[in-house]
Amino acid sequence: MEFQNLLITNKGRIQYITINRESKLNALNKDTLAELHAAFSEAFQNPEVGGIIITGAGPKAFVAGADISEFAALDANGGTQLSRRGHTEVFDLIANGSKPVIAAVNGFALGGGLELAMACHIRIASDNAKMGLPEVTLGLIPGYGGTQRLAQLVGKGKALEMIMTADMITAADALQYGLVTHVVSPEELLAKAEEILSKILTRAPLALAAAIRSINAAYTDGINGYETEVAEFGKCFGTKDFKEGVAAFMEKRKAEFKGE
Repeated sequence: MEFQNLLITNKGRIQYITINRESKLNALNKDTLAELHAAFSEAFQNPEVGGIIITGAGPKAFVAGADISEFAALDANGGTQLSRRGHTEVFDLIANGSKPVIAAVNGFALGGGLELAMACHIRIASDNAKMGLPEVTLGLIPGYGGTQRLAQLVGKGKALEMIMTADMITAADALQYGLVTHVVSPEELLAKAEEILSKILTRAPLALAAAIRSINAAYTDGINGYETEVAEFGKCFGTKDFKEGVAAFMEKRKAEFKGE
């Protein structure tokens, strides 16, 4: 697929997805969301891609929010469909993906941009990043999973404060709250993301996917996370990667996993 709003580059088994709307601070319009759906769907299905780093073009913004001009003509039903489609096609797709996704947050991550970062499995930030969910200033609330994922990551009280005040927080605050796991200089951001993802990609791919499913199960209504863990743990024993991992351990060598 030809992308107008994304840049897709591959570095070994790492795929970069860069939102390329720098003049619009990489805002998420309808077309960009559609391209993100296509790009992540392709990446998760591509056996040559082990994991994904998503970032924004330029130094100013990861994603500075949604394209508010597209909201103006919507009524209650239209808003509901917009949110539901975004959840299903992009944000839940990423969160439930079978391959690790790291958000490299460069600059502003506001509204839908912070929601996009929170849908990723790991978030790291440049020290000049600013994050927030300002939707209540528009008479809205976060509609792409923000009310749920922010509370999961930083706790109910801090999530309520951030959402209801609409205040931005610094990268240092985000690290303290547990919203990101590392803060580095802008120059070091992508290298740090690659360092983390490269280490992850030395591990067994099927086990990584099982870990993502098991951890997500803890936050899914109607699913017993412990039972999911038991089932996923058991499935791992039936993989060639498990046999390779045990053999490598016993033979004191590095395992060579094939995702089988």
